[in-house]
Amino acid sequence: MQPAGGARAAEVCVSEGRRRLVLATGNRGKLREMRALLADAGWELVGARELGVPPPTVLETGRSYAENAVAKAVAYARVSGLPALADDSGLEVDALGGAPGPLSARFGGPGLDDRGRLERLLAALDGVPPGRRGARFRCVVALAQPGGSAVVREGELRGRVALAPRGESGFGYDPVFELPDGRTLAEIGEEKQELSHRARALAAVAEALRAAR
Repeated sequence: MQPAGGARAAEVCVSEGRRRLVLATGNRGKLREMRALLADAGWELVGARELGVPPPTVLETGRSYAENAVAKAVAYARVSGLPALADDSGLEVDALGGAPGPLSARFGGPGLDDRGRLERLLAALDGVPPGRRGARFRCVVALAQPGGSAVVREGELRGRVALAPRGESGFGYDPVFELPDGRTLAEIGEEKQELSHRARALAAVAEALRAAR
């Protein structure tokens, strides 16, 4: 049986000589980053709503980034009838035993926005000196074909959690993730597109995208 919305998506799978790839996220910050990072991969990058396809509800209950990324990519590929790309990422803090990790987007419980989760993280690290605030961002991306298997790639970026938020760009935990040079991810602007954990993971999957055109 044709997936819901699949017939319509299949009719528009080629635009200006480029195949369409569904980005499996409703996060506007991620959409902007993914489009910028994959601009030269040779695909037209679209969101599910742009195709008129209701985004599927995917519960990110996996115990790893890979499980969550694959679940999202497979679900979006199924409902759209197109290849889909999803990511799952998180912040792992040494002093918190690697938490929040895959639970980063839900850290602190329901009802918190990005700022609330960021403040909860700083509260959890209250009194921890800079030398013990080591952390890393990890990102896993999954590329799924309708009815097929998924290609998975990973990227990471090491740094530490700053004592207070700094910077106006980025999203999520970017204002408190401090790079070795002392700047936060929210302070580096366009450079983030070259060195972030998501940039590294997407650069790795870009080769698979070029080969699949």
